[in-house]
Amino acid sequence: MTDSEEITTKIIAETTNFIVWSAEEPDGETTYHVELGTVTLHFFREEWDEFLEAVKAL
Repeated sequence: MTDSEEITTKIIAETTNFIVWSAEEPDGETTYHVELGTVTLHFFREEWDEFLEAVKAL
């Protein structure tokens, strides 16, 4: 993997049992990840925005 293909990650939120993080992919796309124990949800930007709206509606 070359320097231009490196993935940059950023922790958005973290608790004892959960972590939410984002990754800047080599193609410029930002992906979002929610780790809930043994399950990880992966989102593209549009899906992430929709997910946040759903969580706010809770």
